[in-house]
Amino acid sequence: MTTRFKKNRGLRGHVSAGRGRIGKHRKHPGGCGNAGGQHHHRINFDKYHPGYFGKVGMRNFHLIKHGKVCPIINVERLWSLVSEQTRTYYKEKTDKAPVIDVMKAGYMKVCGKGQLPEQPVIVKARYFTKEAEEKIKAAGGVCVLCDDVWMGQLDAAKTP
Repeated sequence: MTTRFKKNRGLRGHVSAGRGRIGKHRKHPGGCGNAGGQHHHRINFDKYHPGYFGKVGMRNFHLIKHGKVCPIINVERLWSLVSEQTRTYYKEKTDKAPVIDVMKAGYMKVCGKGQLPEQPVIVKARYFTKEAEEKIKAAGGVCVLCDDVWMGQLDAAKTP
């Protein structure tokens, strides 16, 4: 803002410039920022910001951010992880079954929603629901529980 529009232009010659003689316009009489929240500004903090001070809940030392993440895939989408050619190939060859590694596709758990074609398949995953296991076995397939892919690689690297 230019000087000619400032409030003080109209107040030239008036000693305190509208700030009063007694209280005096000093820099930060109450303290800067949130100063005095538990002392001289307590009423304001309690009235308008309840719960501002203090803690809630339990502390979690060594918090693992994605420790509880478990991406799921349903039985009906299992065959979408392999190509259509693979499916037709194994439809004729009944003595063999394709291995669908759900972990490589980024999923951990197989759930039981939907129908599975009557075609045997070997499914590798970390978790299976009861319903998913029943449906895979009913189609003539097998459920293989496997640990984390990366952990397996680490274990292999550790052994001499």
